[in-house]
Amino acid sequence: MIIAGIDEAGRGALAGPVVAAAVVLPDLFPRDTLDDSKKLSDKKRRTACDLIRRSCDWGVGIVPAEEVDEIGIKRATRKAMWEAIQQLRFRPEKLQVDGRDGFLFPIPSEDFVHGDVHISEISAASIVAKVVRDDLMIDFGRQFPAFDFVRNKGYGSEFHLRLLEQRKFTPEHRKTYEPLRTHLVQPRLFSDF
Repeated sequence: MIIAGIDEAGRGALAGPVVAAAVVLPDLFPRDTLDDSKKLSDKKRRTACDLIRRSCDWGVGIVPAEEVDEIGIKRATRKAMWEAIQQLRFRPEKLQVDGRDGFLFPIPSEDFVHGDVHISEISAASIVAKVVRDDLMIDFGRQFPAFDFVRNKGYGSEFHLRLLEQRKFTPEHRKTYEPLRTHLVQPRLFSDF
């Protein structure tokens, strides 16, 4: 049976895309090289990602920040996951999805809370999604150095939140996410008086 693990990266970020990966591991893949992507050092994560890309069937889906704002994070996450699944060379017979969203796909699927810790296929997907998203955020960091995306990857670090409080943001920011959402709405509220 062909089983694909599915996971995403960037769901809770304030800037950048949501990225999902789908991975089918071959029988002889060294599963001891895998873990939840957040638990691995950057070097180990990238080494594992290179191995996955060389030896596995894998796909990636990316939904940009602007579209996350348009359709919402839940729909954007499902869209990225389905794009990743469609990039696989062979159609999986079953999906193992990290989380508990209950996304419906035209392939039987099962959700696993903390699946990226317990299920190798999901761990592999977690690694690929994080590396792909990290690389995108590093590129955005070069374009917008003031936001330190190279280090915070678009998440709400204290420094990043301070800039948003000052109403500074980039085209890569999610304008429907707090605190930016409130800062963008408040001036319009007061201009009506």
